[in-house]
Amino acid sequence: MKRFKPNKGNINGLMKNPEVGAEVRRIAQAIAESAGANDGLFKTDAKLGKRRWRAAVIGNYDFPHSGGLAGSRRDLLRGLDGARGE
Repeated sequence: MKRFKPNKGNINGLMKNPEVGAEVRRIAQAIAESAGANDGLFKTDAKLGKRRWRAAVIGNYDFPHSGGLAGSRRDLLRGLDGARGE
């Protein structure tokens, strides 16, 4: 029986593909929009790292008005839940 050996070169190439980068940015933006649904201000950042595309949802820029730490945590978790349907 042969063992499965992934083609690491093709996998690594795929993870650096511009189309993958566009999808990573789209998902991060969907999370930020869902997290900001209750007047929070979240931003995104995406870039190509050494091995793959990476993205982050950064916020909350309206921290005092959104419930402080607990509110920001709640909004980010809601953002993750809301982006699942995308």
